[in-house]
Amino acid sequence: MDLGLADRTIWVTGGSSGVGLATVRALLAEGARVATCGRDAGRLARAAADLDSDRLLTGVCDIRDAGAVHAFARRTAETFGGLDGLVNNAGQSRMKGLDEATAEDWRDELELKFSGVLHPLDAARPYLKASDAASIVTVNAVLAKQPEPRLITTSAARAGLLNLATSLAAVLAPDGIRVNSVCLGLIDTGQWARRHAAADSGMTYEDWQAELAADRGIALGRLGRAEEVAYPIVALLSPRASYITGTSIDVCGGVGRGIL
Repeated sequence: MDLGLADRTIWVTGGSSGVGLATVRALLAEGARVATCGRDAGRLARAAADLDSDRLLTGVCDIRDAGAVHAFARRTAETFGGLDGLVNNAGQSRMKGLDEATAEDWRDELELKFSGVLHPLDAARPYLKASDAASIVTVNAVLAKQPEPRLITTSAARAGLLNLATSLAAVLAPDGIRVNSVCLGLIDTGQWARRHAAADSGMTYEDWQAELAADRGIALGRLGRAEEVAYPIVALLSPRASYITGTSIDVCGGVGRGIL
């Protein structure tokens, strides 16, 4: 199926590795023009060399820096002639419970998560309003619906992001901008392989994954892959999804602690 993304311009934050990189790769395969930014210049350079596309623009940018974010948005629009989509992907998890989390942890977590959406939105909005198929996808986590006490700051921040995305869908609809979320479960982007190696359990990685999946209640019995997340992100960006806004899609292998 032609997703109608050829020659569309999509901005992906945090696109130098993991889900972001898989999304950039999938968009390029659909013929889109892609701009991606991240904090690590080395990773960005390696990703750009690997992808080797004249439809790819990269730049070093911290999403917490509003000025840098606006500058990258302008550069993208000037390079490609506009902007049709935004993927808010930059972010990380903080493994801390209530007794370990400091006031600074809470501030940093909330700043990172909300700056990662609000700064790119503010920068991209004028260009998206000019598009005839504007779409925003925020990469979130099932923690937003199924809180994890071991990641209490991250869970709370992600719940707020899910709420924000629903509000933005209503606010931006008159401008023709759709807003949706993709909520992840455990995705194998390299960190889990490193944890397996560090655990030195004597188990194969596949068996270790299966044990982890059973512990976390993952029905499919394994971790997800970055490309399995990229597919719904790209689908929601497509003009073919023109009547989908204000919703979220779980990509979590059937983790079922929540109902909604």
